[in-house]
Amino acid sequence: MIQTYPISKTIATLADLKQRFNLSPTDNDLFFQEWQQDLPQLTAQEKDKIDQIQRRFLRHRERSTLPEGVINQLLIGPLLTLAGLYDEPFYVTTETTVEVEVEEKDEILRGRIDTLVIAQQLWVLLVESKSTIAFSVALPQLMTYMMANPNPERPVYGMIGSGDEFLFVKMLTGGVPQYDLSNLFYLLLPRRNQLYDVLRILKQIAKIMGANIGVMSDVN
Repeated sequence: MIQTYPISKTIATLADLKQRFNLSPTDNDLFFQEWQQDLPQLTAQEKDKIDQIQRRFLRHRERSTLPEGVINQLLIGPLLTLAGLYDEPFYVTTETTVEVEVEEKDEILRGRIDTLVIAQQLWVLLVESKSTIAFSVALPQLMTYMMANPNPERPVYGMIGSGDEFLFVKMLTGGVPQYDLSNLFYLLLPRRNQLYDVLRILKQIAKIMGANIGVMSDVN
């Protein structure tokens, strides 16, 4: 009999992912170049907007640790807007229920994605906003959601944002699942706004996945 378990209570480590899905980090240095090569340049207007977003965030952050809802309002939503991920061909859903079947264990893992960006039937980006748990716990949970990608032959991207830090993930779930991570981007560094880098990566993902949508449409 198949049992259903919550992802948040079942997946806590990368070892849990390895055990259930045979998911491993890639040893291919070229697997995830999107976060560091040929990134789009930001316009002066985009930089001004990012500086404004950072100032707003820091003003609130100085008072206390921010809950996930405030992180979404101050950072995630504005970043997705600037990256064009609310516009055609993309759609954004929130609190989307996801189920991942683990056939060998006769179990289903269930949870809710904070933010899911889709285009047609293609998953583009999964976003988790975390303020109460460590990245070491949030990362394997995000990657569990990514394992539910309905198009295993296509890459899927993920982003974790705690407010203070951002991290990107790329995963291929077909065959032997593989993943790789970006560097960690830290928002509290003095004299440097790493939200520039975060936005450039988001714009890159939007560009790549938008092109994939065009290819799929031509084929169909």
